[in-house]
Amino acid sequence: MAKGKRTYQIGKSESGLNQYVKAIQKKNLPQWQKLELMKYDKKLRKHVKFTFRDVK
Repeated sequence: MAKGKRTYQIGKSESGLNQYVKAIQKKNLPQWQKLELMKYDKKLRKHVKFTFRDVK
């Protein structure tokens, strides 16, 4: 059976209070590279940096 083209990653905020789950295409992001996005944190009520890692 073939592997899928997408991988799921969990992003945690700098404060550690909030997290997102995001589906990412494997060909667009090398395995060794970490994804960092600015997203809105509902608890802090401002945009903060989220660092994503693979779901195990």
